[in-house]
Amino acid sequence: MVRIALSAAVLTLAAAGCTTMPPPGPAQQPVGVCDADPVAWAIGNAASPEVVERAQWESHSRDVRVIEPGQAVTMDFRAERLNLYVNERGAITRVACG
Repeated sequence: MVRIALSAAVLTLAAAGCTTMPPPGPAQQPVGVCDADPVAWAIGNAASPEVVERAQWESHSRDVRVIEPGQAVTMDFRAERLNLYVNERGAITRVACG
């Protein structure tokens, strides 16, 4: 009896392995991977909390950092991070991922 149940289980698993996968859907950007293009509007704006939050949201970034002139930053590349470079007056001069 056990032998019959075990054989049935093996056949069921083997048949399940033969099913076809549905075709992949349209390519979507993974959540958390930065895309700086949609936040080009931020250049020239002050890096206020509202602007930084909106830029993070629109770039799909998990993290954002505001980099001031002369500020020491790590050089590691993180695909999920948005960098907002500001000038001495606090205006955003460049947006980049990494």
